Amino acid sequence: MIKAIALDDEILALKIIENYADKIENLSLEKIFNIQSDAQKYLNKFPVDLIFLDIEMPSKNGMDFYKNISQNTKVIFTTAYSEYAVDAFNINAVDYLLKPFSFERFKAAVEKVKTNPDTDEIKYLSIRADYKLHKVNFNDILLIEGLDDYIQIYLIDHSTITARSSMKNILKKLSEKDFVRVHRSYIVPVQNIKTIVNRSIHIGAFIIPIGETYKDIVMKIVNK
Repeated sequence: MIKAIALDDEILALKIIENYADKIENLSLEKIFNIQSDAQKYLNKFPVDLIFLDIEMPSKNGMDFYKNISQNTKVIFTTAYSEYAVDAFNINAVDYLLKPFSFERFKAAVEKVKTNPDTDEIKYLSIRADYKLHKVNFNDILLIEGLDDYIQIYLIDHSTITARSSMKNILKKLSEKDFVRVHRSYIVPVQNIKTIVNRSIHIGAFIIPIGETYKDIVMKIVNK
């Protein structure tokens, strides 16, 4: 299922997108917005796979808006102006719909998203911290530690990201086959579980205890 939102300062344009989206299987238009700040607030809390985005808007150009959001969100531009087409594809837009566009043209654009493997399997984590939205490649994560209402993400380049989140919520954003919770306070990449000594996982300089609740899961991974 492709989760999407639409942002356009014209209500009529949003209604057309809403009507078209309702006719396409595996496309869920979660929300429509005519104010950029409202769309941004929503995206900060609920990342989506796709945004239908107008370009000429009162507050900020749609391309500038897109550049400031997580880039694992794909974009289909919907605009009345043809002169932005080259710029749109330079920032890897899925498609560029020139208003007024037909349902068939809209559907064809969505099909491009549905056939893109990046939509089916996200390989990075999007998380807000320090007033920024970070895009973290799964392969760059060394481990994740829970600290009360916060989590600390340790990266292989020795940097860290501290974000407000529960372990339960962060686990939902990670690939189940790539990450496993090994303790109430620790999540680690499966590929990093290589050395276990005295019921502790050794990852570089870190010694991570294996919780009683999680020991069977960890041992299954080790014995594969």
